[in-house]
Formats: sequence, C-alpha cells, structure tokens
Amino acid sequence: MAREFQRGHKAKISDLTPGTDLYVGVQISAPGLSFDISCFGLDANEQLSDDRYFVFFNQPKTPEESVQLLGPQAGDTESFRVTLDRIPAHIHKLSFTATVDGAGQMSQIGPGYIRIVAGGEEVVRYSFTGSEFSTERAVMLGDFYLKDVWRFAAVGQGFDGGLDALLKNFGGEVAEEEPAAQQQQQPQQGVPGFAPPAAPAPAPSFGVPAGPPAPQAPQPAPSFGAPAAPAPAPAAVNPQMHAAPTIAAPMTPPAGTVPPQAPPSPYGQPPQQPQFGQVPGQPPAQVPGASAPYGQPAAAPYGQPGAPQGVPQTGAGLQAALQPYKELPTGQRWTPQNQQLMRVDLGMGGTPVLARQGSMVMYQGKVDFGYKGAGFSGRIVGNATGQEMQLMRCSGRGQVFLAEEGAHLHPIELQGDAICVSAENVLAFDESLQHEVRRIEGHGIPGGALFTMQFQGTGTVVVKTHGIPVVLPVTPTTFADSNAVVAWSAASQVILSSQVRLRRNAYPGHSGETVNLQFRGAPGNFIVVQPYEV
Repeated sequence: MAREFQRGHKAKISDLTPGTDLYVGVQISAPGLSFDISCFGLDANEQLSDDRYFVFFNQPKTPEESVQLLGPQAGDTESFRVTLDRIPAHIHKLSFTATVDGAGQMSQIGPGYIRIVAGGEEVVRYSFTGSEFSTERAVMLGDFYLKDVWRFAAVGQGFDGGLDALLKNFGGEVAEEEPAAQQQQQPQQGVPGFAPPAAPAPAPSFGVPAGPPAPQAPQPAPSFGAPAAPAPAPAAVNPQMHAAPTIAAPMTPPAGTVPPQAPPSPYGQPPQQPQFGQVPGQPPAQVPGASAPYGQPAAAPYGQPGAPQGVPQTGAGLQAALQPYKELPTGQRWTPQNQQLMRVDLGMGGTPVLARQGSMVMYQGKVDFGYKGAGFSGRIVGNATGQEMQLMRCSGRGQVFLAEEGAHLHPIELQGDAICVSAENVLAFDESLQHEVRRIEGHGIPGGALFTMQFQGTGTVVVKTHGIPVVLPVTPTTFADSNAVVAWSAASQVILSSQVRLRRNAYPGHSGETVNLQFRGAPGNFIVVQPYEV
C-alpha cells in the first residue's frame, strides 16, 4: 500500500522499499496548458554544477544513465527511471520539477501527483492541486536527496519566473536557442501537451502487465516500474490522504473471513468503523432470548441448549468483528495504531522515551517508568514561560501505548533539523532530542514576548492536535492565530503582531483575534495549524 505524503514529509528510501531501481511518475494537467517536466541533478551546494545532469526533453538521460526520461505512460504525464546505486558521488540531490510551457499559472492545474514505484508496486504518492499555488509558473514537486542515505521529500514549492527562475535558482544558465527547442516540442493545436499518444501504447516491460504485451523494442530489466493503466488517458487521482505520514495499513485477515468493507470515507474524515463487536455490513448480534426477525432462528437463552457457556467463540464472525481493532504489526520504533493511539517500541534504538505524565494507556514487556524532573532552573523557566512539561521517563524492552484525551497524534522524525512546537502540543519524544524554550519577540502584548519549545537533533517527537491539522507553506503573507498554530519549521522567521488598538478603535469591544503570528522564510519552511483554538 502506497504511503500518502503531504508537503514537507520526508522518509528514507530504505524505509519505503529495499530496491534502488525506481520509477518516478508525474501527473499534472490543466485545460489548454502544456508542461515541461524535468529533473535537476545537483551537487552538495544544491547547484547544477554539471549541466549533463539536467534531464529534460532535449537531454533524456545522464551520462551513466542513472536518470532516464521515459515519456508518458501508465497514466503519468511524464516518467523517469532512477537507479540510485548508479548516481555518481558528486550528485547529492535529484529535484523533479514541472513548468508551464507558455502562458498560464500553476493555480489552473487540476489534481496531480508525483509517485514512486518499485517492483511494480507504488510505494509513495504526494498529491497536489492548483489551490495550493497562485501565480507560480514552475514548481519543485519532490526531491531525492543524500543525507547519509538516500531519502525522499515532498516539496511543492514554486517560482513565478518559470523554467528560467528554476535554472537561475540552481545556478544554471538559459541558452538562447532553448525557447526555439521548446517551440518544436509543442503539440498540435487542440491537444494538450500532457496527453498520451492517440494510439494505445503497450505497457513498459518493467510494469505489471495487464495482458500479453505487444512486440516492442528492448526495455529496461523488469526490476521496477509502474502498474500499467487500462487506458492511455491520465489516471484519476485519489484525493484521500493520511494526516500522518507513518500510518500503516491494517493486517489482512485470512481469506473468506472479512465481509465486504464500506467505501472509503471523504478526505480528512476518519473511516467509519462498525460498532465494537459488530461485523461490518451485518446486522447487530441478537441478544439471547430476544425475538429474532421473521424467518430467522432465535438465539438460545442462557442456560438453554445452544452454544456452550464460558467457551470463547472464535468463529469467522467474531474474528471479522475484531479485525479492525487488532494491533498493527511492528517493525518501526513509532507506529500509530490509529489516529489517537501511538505505540513506541523501546527495544528499537535503545533510547528511552520522555512522555507526558499519565499518557500511558497500556504496555507490554519489561518497561520501567520514572519521574523526569526539570530541575530547579527548569521549573522556574517553565513557570515563567508557560512551557513547562510534566514528563515521565519510559525505558526497558517492551512496547508502550500512548494517548491523551482522544487527541490526534502525529509522529515527526527529525534528522538533524529542528522544529518549534508549543509544549501544550507535545505528547512524547525520544530522549536523544535536545529541547529548550525559545523566545518570540513582539510588542503590544503583556510581557512583550511569547514562548515555544524547540526540538533539535535525531529522533522523533509526537505532536498532538485537536482534529486533523493543515500544513501550510510559509510565504511573506502567512499569518496564524497564536492560539491555533501548533508547530513550525525552526528556520522560519516569526514576527508577533498585535491588533488590539485597531480592533478596539473600530467598534466597542473586540473580536478576540488580538495576537497573530506572521511567518517568513525561504521555500521549504512550513507551519502546522489545527482547527481549534487553545
């Protein structure tokens, strides 16, 4: 099952698939517009120091063929083959981009995506829509980047200047003949540039074939690829996305034991679960002694001939009823069991966990719980800033299940970077992470400042929210209510502004929206806002 990424999500390639021969597909479309989809091979300074690693329509592969342009196929507007173990040492990042060819803006596009397929199975998909952009004409969709190991990041950041702005951002130069070359690639009038060939094209040999393939030229070895689409039209994008990046799918029960499942819920809504003990798609179980529907046998009262009393019922019906609530398989240190319950395996990594006191709901194995004091100075700072956390230390070898008041939980993995989170929104974190109180300067409010917690290092911090949050990119005009913002990237510049006098001069009293935070920063910075004001 593919993991659904949101903008800013990152993961190690080895956590997604053990393979290194990957298929990257991009689907982007808009009425009357055509797009150029490219891949930039960048050095350690994120510069295009070698233009042979700019893969586009006029240069379809790198010298050693570690990145190859494959063209439209399997429902994708454009596709690439990436062989990670063949990328030379001086290339540290592969940035996949899309630019509008001609007039138009990215706000006009419909639902699109960038996806990674390994061995014929889609492992990652980052979906986007035009509502996420405004006047941009070029967008960085996703990156493969080398940080001790290869990783993937969903980017979704744009440039108003189109391809020229992208090239200048990566240190490249625009050749004078390039516009003419692009003009030759324009499709015939009335046919959008993202359309597949008019005649049905055979599926690539590395994909999962839908039937006996037609004779074709030799293709790459069948070690990777995308599942073939039944028709050459662009594939419809499934808009459903998980709010958390590491939620695993439930275990598949034995064949024949699970009745038909309900259709998927709309985006942003939790799936509808049957009442506890009730089989999905079946009427509730009858109470012994109660009258049964017409034509159905009545359940035997207690003490009457029927099912033996005190014997556990392990039939297919009971297994199917309990299947949605089973513990998810292990294999990771942090595993969301559902949107409100998190499991941490203390035996993986060997690092203790600091969690909010009282957040443990169950544990398995040999686990020690101890009080984690902040010390005298820590208590003074916590009381003065409102960022005091009452923590317990979980150590040993076992699994601890954490939750608090049904809040939605989101594990955020840090790889040497930093994030700012209000102490009120922290449920637990690895003890290896450094954390400190950070001051946000401002004026017009009592005390002249606000405070937050900054986490930095290598490890995971679990953030809790009221409802499903939204992750927004930082732009010069990004403002957030200080009572609704949950977290933001530490590299963002935060400016605290007060609307007290403006509101009170407008009419007697005020609206309550008196303190806002303005965020500024380079592309890639983000804020997380919850649909709730603390």
